[in-house]
Amino acid sequence: MSPQPVQYSIPHDSNLHYLPLMFFLPEDTIAKYPTLHSLPRCLGEIARNDNLIEIIGSDAFLKDIWNATAALAFSHFGFGGWIEHYTGYFPVWKLSFVIPLWIKLLEAETGWGLQSLFNLKSTETIPFFAPEYIKEIMERIVKRAIREEGWQPILDVVKEMPCDEDFEEWNTNVRIDFRRKWYHTRSKRVKMVSLEECLEDEGHGIHEIAANSLDIAETVAAEDFCRCFKNRLSQKDMEILELRVEGFTYEEIADKLGYKNHSGVIKRMQAIKKKFLDYEQKSKQ
Repeated sequence: MSPQPVQYSIPHDSNLHYLPLMFFLPEDTIAKYPTLHSLPRCLGEIARNDNLIEIIGSDAFLKDIWNATAALAFSHFGFGGWIEHYTGYFPVWKLSFVIPLWIKLLEAETGWGLQSLFNLKSTETIPFFAPEYIKEIMERIVKRAIREEGWQPILDVVKEMPCDEDFEEWNTNVRIDFRRKWYHTRSKRVKMVSLEECLEDEGHGIHEIAANSLDIAETVAAEDFCRCFKNRLSQKDMEILELRVEGFTYEEIADKLGYKNHSGVIKRMQAIKKKFLDYEQKSKQ
């Protein structure tokens, strides 16, 4: 009769709960995070080294394992770019960071959990999983979470009403291209708040200028551009736009303007955005 595996009881707030995730991550991902890269893939070696145990218990390890796992999960939600492109206000960014759920589903899908990890021989070196396997399992985990947690309506709304302003303005080529798309840095040296930002940011009006470094000539040009665009809108669209700029929700706008529901307001907002982009493109010609 074979001996029963030893059952371990780990405090719920211990960073040890994240070890299965660390040993599941791809090798190239591990290499990007200092604390994860510093840990050997042998539990016995870790257990004999107080410095390594201290690393696992640190906030730095916690930050690295959360960021690494969230980035891995984000790619399976069906949105473009990387998680680093978005701010913490982006709903899918938040969903990617439900790390305890990923731990739970990883064990449910594969059996790879803390208990199975501790049942390995203390001298055993844990090999890296194949990248294809990791991708397949993570995709299954994310899809299962979407189904079981009821996230699909959230994802549908986010896809229907995307907000590019969720992108963080870091100085990488991707973000520079993003800013060029929304601001007039390629023509007339005009810099202005994008339509999306005007609609989503309660602190700005469509006539306001985003960059504090603008000189008077640039400010006048940007304000004139906005005024000309607004003059092209119908009275109804102008009312919708101004209410949105003032911070009213789609539901509140629908109620104020007599729409049956807020879907009509959303459609008008999408039409306004299209008109803005068309007008912007023509102004560059």
